[in-house]
Amino acid sequence: MDQWPESVGILAIELIFPSEYVEQSEMEVYDGVSVGKYTLGLGQARMGFCTDREDINSLCLTVVSKLMERNDIDYASIGHLEVGTETIVDKSKSVKTVLMQLFEGSGNSDIEGVDTTNACYGGTAALFNALSWVESSSWDGRLALVVAGDIAVYKEGNARPTGGAGAVAMLVGPNAPLVIDRGARATYMAHTYDFYKPDLLSEYPTVDGRLSVQCYLGALDRCYQLFCSKSEKLQAKGHEHQQIDLTYLDAVLFHSPYCKLVQKSVARLTLNDFVRTPEEDLPLKYPGLEKFRNVKLEDTYFNRDIENAFMEQSRRIFEEKTKPSLLLSNQVGNMYTACLYGGLVSLLISRDIQELAGKRVGLFSYGSGLSSTMYSLRISSKIGPGSSLHRLIANLSHIKPLLDQRRKAAPEYFSYVMEIREQNHHKAPYTPLASPEVLFPGTWYLDSTDALHRREYKRVPQEPL
Repeated sequence: MDQWPESVGILAIELIFPSEYVEQSEMEVYDGVSVGKYTLGLGQARMGFCTDREDINSLCLTVVSKLMERNDIDYASIGHLEVGTETIVDKSKSVKTVLMQLFEGSGNSDIEGVDTTNACYGGTAALFNALSWVESSSWDGRLALVVAGDIAVYKEGNARPTGGAGAVAMLVGPNAPLVIDRGARATYMAHTYDFYKPDLLSEYPTVDGRLSVQCYLGALDRCYQLFCSKSEKLQAKGHEHQQIDLTYLDAVLFHSPYCKLVQKSVARLTLNDFVRTPEEDLPLKYPGLEKFRNVKLEDTYFNRDIENAFMEQSRRIFEEKTKPSLLLSNQVGNMYTACLYGGLVSLLISRDIQELAGKRVGLFSYGSGLSSTMYSLRISSKIGPGSSLHRLIANLSHIKPLLDQRRKAAPEYFSYVMEIREQNHHKAPYTPLASPEVLFPGTWYLDSTDALHRREYKRVPQEPL
């Protein structure tokens, strides 16, 4: 290729979540905690969960199949496929290789990419690798496919209500309706033990909750500061001289372990803008907050006075720019690598296309351990019935109705399912106990695992899309 392809970004998206959920308000009663601890304290309404019939392979098989079918994509048109996940069932064989069975009928085995792993950041890393492939000398004109999925489960205790599950698939290529901005990507990496999975015999992580929040907010500070700096330099190259702050972004999306942390994150960015504001401008821009003018960001992670003040200051920004992106997080829970992109889907199905056209969206991706990046994308301004943006959004119209079609489960059943998963994790041979009848049409599921840990999958009959 003689030059970069134009407008590289996301051409199509598909998202899936479990067919069963538990009400967080009922979990509060079942767990014997105070009323509102999960619903108000965490900002969560419902939590999706998977039985032993679904694993990371089945989730990814389902989301890729549905993306290809719903968007009428030829399997032969894919040249790069990468999976981001932290839910592993094999220490060697990648989920990507399992997905290759979907391509057998097309005869297409010339597909680059494998899996990428670092907690919740793997999906973003896979997306960046796909973008790089399309913009590289290796690109052969075909499209890239990014898959991000996880099953988030925790042992009994404070962290269990922050679970969830889901997967997203994104088609990447040129002339996209969601164009990833070049040049302003800001990354912060560090070595921490805030959340990790050292026990390979268990699905459960080791979590330092307080440290995890501090790492998340600290990474957000670093990424936002660098994002603003790089964006200002890009503006200067175009002979514009604008100080970048939250007014530069029309929407701001975050990795969402739970919704309340996202609301605090918007307040955190407002605090960053406050710190960068000249002192003489503070009374006009931030009336009543001048007393915090000498604050140091690294001293404020758990300062309730500052947190409450800036949550109130940023309330309108949160309502307008971030809350629409929390639909799936609130209703399904934490999807780990898919979580940020569930936020993107939520935004696209929660706003009219006229409101989305031409908007710049900021995205913050975080994975414990830690890896983090802030970047932005621009939504196409072309919104006609035949436009690529119209097609992308139209092909997400099933998401909200599907949320209402889920089966509500009692907390006792949810706890039973968690026990079954815990007792049979990596057991072989094994035939799952749960019935596949409750799964959505078109869902792939685990049929059996033989004595050599080889997994076989079947699919629930598909309804017409």
